[in-house]
Amino acid sequence: MDVIEAVQIRKRYGDVEAVDGIDLVVTEGEIVAVLGPNGAGKTTTIELLLGLRLPTSGTVRVFGQPPDRPAVRGRVGAMLQDTAVPEGLTVAEAVRLVGRYYPYRLPVDDVLTRAELTDKRRARVGELSGGQLQRLSFGLAIAGDPDVLFLDEPTVALDVEGRRAFWEQVRGFASLGKTILFSTHYLAEADAVADRVLVIHRGRLIQDGPPAALKALVAARTIRVATDLPLDDLRAIAGVDQVAADVDRTAPAGLQYVTVRSSRPEEVVAQISIAGCRLHDLTVEDTDLEAAFVRLTHEGTSA
Repeated sequence: MDVIEAVQIRKRYGDVEAVDGIDLVVTEGEIVAVLGPNGAGKTTTIELLLGLRLPTSGTVRVFGQPPDRPAVRGRVGAMLQDTAVPEGLTVAEAVRLVGRYYPYRLPVDDVLTRAELTDKRRARVGELSGGQLQRLSFGLAIAGDPDVLFLDEPTVALDVEGRRAFWEQVRGFASLGKTILFSTHYLAEADAVADRVLVIHRGRLIQDGPPAALKALVAARTIRVATDLPLDDLRAIAGVDQVAADVDRTAPAGLQYVTVRSSRPEEVVAQISIAGCRLHDLTVEDTDLEAAFVRLTHEGTSA
């Protein structure tokens, strides 16, 4: 079932085309990540899908209706970058208040557990730390037991452990069959959590697919090794796409750590050995999502 559908949506501010003709379909139960550099149009796209902004042209439908319809709003939760909550309310009061705007709602205790704020239920909103406020924003987003959840840069104020715990809760919510669309700057999060990744660049959707497919667009794998083969000789090996010295690592005497990108890593390693050169501390890794993202946004077009 298609939950979100956008057809050629555009949003112009003066001479700036913030969103430039995006087509998008999200089906029920999907977890979709939206990636893009600052100013790419990620937040504007989410606001258009939420009905917080009207497109200059194009159409948006959520559950087959415009997103600003009351019947749609009652099924959608959103965690935005600027969530304002009266500072005098307690955490539990804030959750209870937001829940009353929805036809169905989760019990307050359930929301606080999912947001990891049970021990802060009586704390005033104004007393919360940045990370706790971020978790409260998540709690408010799920208070109405939404079928679709939008998360705009949801872990920006959280530390590493906080991000890990946050995504565990999101996965738990998704396991209930919820549809989730989130934007993030943390590419590892998209790789680990999302079923699909959308890459937006200069207001355009330039890639749409599972993380593995995006990583496959950059065919190379990464070889890290300490060797005595000169960099120029490494670059001359067939199948080598890129070579860089790793100046941050101390290699054994006579060797230098290098990072080599290649679509044929086995052949490259074999050629180094055939040349009679030394190899130490060899690792070969799959391309990460960040490498694919950098290539896509650098080129500005689909690969």
